[in-house]
Amino acid sequence: MADDLFDSPPAYQPLAARMRPRSLADYIGQEHLLAPGKPLRDAIERGHLHSMILWGPPGVGKTTLARLFAEQADARFQTLSAVLSGVKDIRAAVSVAEQERASRGRKTILFVDEVHRFNKAQQDAFLPYVEDGTLIFIGATTENPSFELNNALLSRCRVYVLRGLELDHVRQVLRQALDDRERGLGAEPIEIDDEWLDTLARAADGDARKSLNLLEIAADLAEEGNGVKVIDKAVLTQVLAGDIRRFDKGGDLFYEQISALHKSVRGSSPDGALYWMARMLDGGCDPLYVARRVVRIASEDIGNADPRALPLALAAWETQERLGSPEGELAIAQALVYLAAAPKSNAVYNAFNEMMALVREHPGYEVPVHLRNAPTKLMKSMDYGAEYRYAHDEPGAYAAGESYLPPELADRRFYEPVDRGLEQRIREKLAYFRELDEKSPIKRYR
Repeated sequence: MADDLFDSPPAYQPLAARMRPRSLADYIGQEHLLAPGKPLRDAIERGHLHSMILWGPPGVGKTTLARLFAEQADARFQTLSAVLSGVKDIRAAVSVAEQERASRGRKTILFVDEVHRFNKAQQDAFLPYVEDGTLIFIGATTENPSFELNNALLSRCRVYVLRGLELDHVRQVLRQALDDRERGLGAEPIEIDDEWLDTLARAADGDARKSLNLLEIAADLAEEGNGVKVIDKAVLTQVLAGDIRRFDKGGDLFYEQISALHKSVRGSSPDGALYWMARMLDGGCDPLYVARRVVRIASEDIGNADPRALPLALAAWETQERLGSPEGELAIAQALVYLAAAPKSNAVYNAFNEMMALVREHPGYEVPVHLRNAPTKLMKSMDYGAEYRYAHDEPGAYAAGESYLPPELADRRFYEPVDRGLEQRIREKLAYFRELDEKSPIKRYR
């Protein structure tokens, strides 16, 4: 039996803590990892310990899974919070684990919550003890371990991805709490229709802990009539007032949602763009952040295929700054829909990136003499600008055969307009200019 995993609870525990599953049979969700025959389930049931990273959103059972692992393997269970702990605490945990192994021959699971908050030095402190088996390391994180954890630590752990709970999973969690007379709310008669139970489940947004917290608050607020507490629409209106869905600016979910919004516009899906914008705003995202991204999309993915996209995006940004919400949000939504429906081109984006890469990789070529300015007599005497052809004096205001790149790059072409929107006409015009260049008897670089 792992030390103090489930017994000797405090005098008061929140419903979510009381309802923590005590066995895999009680564990709800994560079937992709814990269905019969899955490797992780087999490892837990057989007590085959190994270090791991549990990556997933809040309230999906990371801590519970680690506790069940320790329980099944009869290992000592120690916890650290990366928010509150440092290297000193890590060393103290290691010392306890060494004593446990020396005196009782037991292994120790060290569970580190929010492990991504540890810096490199703190993460490195685990390495020798994970390597020699002093500790079985289980880290829980809501952030992508590829970005937040050291490669050295990652190489010593298996990464398991836990998913947000589905609506049916959350319903099961709530029903379990309502029916359990020992740890849940089953001892007090509570009545809640399926409609309002579903409302609670949806509000939890895949987070079992949040669903139980909401249920507990609702049970406290529900008025008793005829010996029964009734959780109805009026109660849930109070409970869910100002509810903020799962959203963490700077975290994985933030970048996943803004990525989904950007890809929806690029993929010409107005509905997808509006959905992800609404999700972000509902989660508390600053509308100005969305507005700035809309401006970026206008240049990156629409470009010259529809030059009206950029001023429209800037106008939406300005509307948000001047009027605030909700008027500004509507303007941003208008711009998003326009961009999603507009013809697409990343030709400018690609050309600019290619040119920036070339400039970084190549020497700084000199400005050709014919393109240099000559504001002084000395410069004029050195023929600066002497052979410059003023385009407005040329037929059609185009100096055929002229070049505006250094001679080393004269044959390179970077901007390739697409055959969509206004760029189709730009493409035709540039092709016409190239034809004039070919026919011109004057060539800058021969």
